[in-house]
Amino acid sequence: MEYRQLGASGLRVPVLSFGTATFGGTGPLFGAWGTSDAAEARRLIDICLEAGVNLFDTADVYSNGASEEVLGAAIKGRRDQVLISTKTGLPMGDGPADWGASRSRLIAAVEASLRRLGTDHIDLLQLHAFDAHTPAEELLATLDMLIAQGKLRYAGVSNYPGWQLMKALAAADRHGWPRFVAHQVYYSLIGRAYEADLMPLAADQGVGALVWSPLGWGRLTGKIGRNRPVPEGSRLHDTEQFAPPVSEEHLYKVIDAIEAVAEETGKTVPQVAINWLLQRPTVSSVIIGARNEEQLRQNLGAIGWSLTAEQVAALDTASDVLPPYPHTPYRQQEGFARLNPAIV
Repeated sequence: MEYRQLGASGLRVPVLSFGTATFGGTGPLFGAWGTSDAAEARRLIDICLEAGVNLFDTADVYSNGASEEVLGAAIKGRRDQVLISTKTGLPMGDGPADWGASRSRLIAAVEASLRRLGTDHIDLLQLHAFDAHTPAEELLATLDMLIAQGKLRYAGVSNYPGWQLMKALAAADRHGWPRFVAHQVYYSLIGRAYEADLMPLAADQGVGALVWSPLGWGRLTGKIGRNRPVPEGSRLHDTEQFAPPVSEEHLYKVIDAIEAVAEETGKTVPQVAINWLLQRPTVSSVIIGARNEEQLRQNLGAIGWSLTAEQVAALDTASDVLPPYPHTPYRQQEGFARLNPAIV
């Protein structure tokens, strides 16, 4: 297993980490992803640790806390062997104190996660979404306090707008508070919007990317392709409404390119898609998920080898899309391009 620094922090993380949204899954979204109980989770964690994967990502909102509970039970007796990443901020109920990142909500959410996980500290806490109601200074001062108390080691964000992330980093620098070191983002060969603003920001400010849904919400598993529609029984039938959108033709164009590279390398479609991500700037770790041992072992096969420059170029070309304004003219007009040398 290769380990990388998480952004500009001192924390070293494996290039592959394990997402536990499948643990204790209930409801139309998480129940479709997976329903691993503590025994099944323990077996998957055994396999991860054998391979050197020691970072496990969860969130309080995953099955209303059940994912954290199952993860906590599965790592009992070996807390010192693992890194725990969890997230908070999304609604956990209908009450006014059940969502967001206010001081009172954040303190209560951290205490609840610690209880569910059965631990005295969280290695990485990420704000699951930007809360426009809470000032950055209130949020950062609260995180500073929780870190000083030893309840948190590091803090990050997830799904944040670039300008709000930069605003928070500037406020942390101004007041001497701990900076966000990670940004958990959607990034895949069929979803490259991260590259327009968030990747250059991350490179400039030392924020490591933790990639969620590297297989494009299950579309890059190898089961779907041109003339191969979504098979019966696929969770996509139940969860596609929640997925980042992609046009059908673009999806098939990318899959065609991945399948060509997979044939050249003797690897699977998911392995090629994940390996491509591991060569991208700012990526600290790619979060893989699995409902069973077979899926996990296949995803672990994405490391230990590298795509060639020619293969990367072929995948880049097939998956490229014109970014939105104001980036468009920098790609289309020579004068703009001269003023905008590549940052990453």
